[in-house]
Amino acid sequence: MKIILAGYNVDADVIDELAASREMGDVTPETISAAYARISRDPRPVDELRKLARKEVEKARRSNKNIIFGLGHHSVAEHAVFNFDIIGVSRLAIEEIEKFRLCSYTEKSQRYITLKDEFIVPPEIQGSNLESRFVKTVNAQNELYHKLFDRLKERVARWYHDEAESPGELGIIEGIAKEDARYITSLATAGQLGETINARNLELLLRRFASHELLEVREIGKRMYECVADVAPSIILFTEANDYDQKTYPALRTVSANLGKTGIQPERPVTVQLVDYTKDADLVLVVALLHTSTQMSYQKCREVGEKLSLEKKREIVKTACQRMELYDPVLREFEYIHLSFDIVVSASGFAQLKRHRMATITVQNYTPELGLTVPQSVIDCGMEKEFSSVAEMSERSYHALLEQSPSVAPYALTNAHRRRVLLGLNARELYHFSRLREDITAQWEIRSVCKRMTELAREVMPLTMLLVGGKDSYPGIYEQVYGKLPKVLKPELPT
Repeated sequence: MKIILAGYNVDADVIDELAASREMGDVTPETISAAYARISRDPRPVDELRKLARKEVEKARRSNKNIIFGLGHHSVAEHAVFNFDIIGVSRLAIEEIEKFRLCSYTEKSQRYITLKDEFIVPPEIQGSNLESRFVKTVNAQNELYHKLFDRLKERVARWYHDEAESPGELGIIEGIAKEDARYITSLATAGQLGETINARNLELLLRRFASHELLEVREIGKRMYECVADVAPSIILFTEANDYDQKTYPALRTVSANLGKTGIQPERPVTVQLVDYTKDADLVLVVALLHTSTQMSYQKCREVGEKLSLEKKREIVKTACQRMELYDPVLREFEYIHLSFDIVVSASGFAQLKRHRMATITVQNYTPELGLTVPQSVIDCGMEKEFSSVAEMSERSYHALLEQSPSVAPYALTNAHRRRVLLGLNARELYHFSRLREDITAQWEIRSVCKRMTELAREVMPLTMLLVGGKDSYPGIYEQVYGKLPKVLKPELPT
């Protein structure tokens, strides 16, 4: 056996420093892609193929183009990976960036960082009669954010009087205040993130962004392409706008415009509906576990499973989960059970939901017609009227933008405004979602959403959801099922 570390991420500044001291013509991720592409047809060891690709970069590039485009082996491009610092883009644009499933993101958190009134004026309205109105609206939102932060910080400090006396705990108190104050900030608020993405997904992102209706998003795509165009020209090939990405959703909106148009009714703060799910989910799970654990065909497993008593089915599911700790995923067989939820959630809540990219998430636009999610803390400290006043000002700006430039109207809305989300996920992903978002440390709105999701799921698939719950409650849930605590009560670093 021979295992070699073939490469790893290196900061671009380090690469520039190396370039100043030696010829850097072979410093491109294309050589890795070209070498790995040859593995299937060249018997030489992989490390030799890498050395050869580095010696013949132009040949490696020609090989990449032929294999990716000519032969259609697009997975070759996945071996090339890029890191991007994305700075000074709107919260609305960040949602578009983070739609791409097979990438990694770390985003500036509005829950932990005090905001500094930085925001994006949509290019579509710059210099128009709408710009001053938009800026005035966002300034009012930001002014109230700081006022709310100060008021909430005082209130939280009274709740946690002892902690407030300790400098080390002050950050926790401020964090609670920031979490709720941010509900009044704009979707135009500037943020930043770090993104790691392979070349295949980057090409898809660039193509989608070139076709996007928002100028800000198109500009993000253009600048990302400029960063990599000279570094990896052979593996990022198709980046132009196209009819499929550009026109499909507008055409769907046109064809469905007047169907069932009865008006949108205001929703309560959190609405979660289980709209579809695997029928006989518990049986499907048991059958899948039998299929893995025996040599029977699926049909035979189904016949056996249908004859089992509820007690025996429960025993099988309990055996599958008995050695599971709070950080372990449930077995892959849980993925055969599917659930779909229709959810109404604020922009603040969606900021948590969007991170679960292994789920299927499709959304409607943010709209004032779905109402506001006003944090209870804002109501308790007597700021609800002022909060609603600024939200109404935001909605007036939204409607003014909607008349002249519909695609940019959501920039004027706040984190308290809502959208409707269709969320599809399998039972294994729901367990993961619940571990994180139903935990006591999770943001309160997404915790409420998740709690309702698991309640609805338990009603229709109680065995499948036998151990679902947040990390904090897992030991208690486990004890109820097995009559004893799990081995691990809280995660600890290895010694």
